[in-house]
Amino acid sequence: MAKLGCGVSNCIYNQEHCCCKGDIMVGGRDAKRESDTCCESFADRRGDFYANMMESPKEIIHVDCEAVRYLYNRNYKCAAEQISIRGDHADTCGDTLCATFTERQP
Repeated sequence: MAKLGCGVSNCIYNQEHCCCKGDIMVGGRDAKRESDTCCESFADRRGDFYANMMESPKEIIHVDCEAVRYLYNRNYKCAAEQISIRGDHADTCGDTLCATFTERQP
């Protein structure tokens, strides 16, 4: 589990820079840099109505990770203590990224 800081203010799961989803998926199987990653759990907020139906915001959540070259990827789970997701004003998950991504060196 990682402490998640979310900078995607228009994601339906974002409340107070925390995630209300409970777990997220970071995509970017062949990522070599942070811009090759994304938060596949992103869902565009279409009004505050839906946000009120989500769980409470949590700082610590499960993060699944498809980025196999990510330094902290351990069997498709993020082992970093803290991660940051960015992509303010994103329209799709492709407009988001894992700002903590660092490529594992061979």
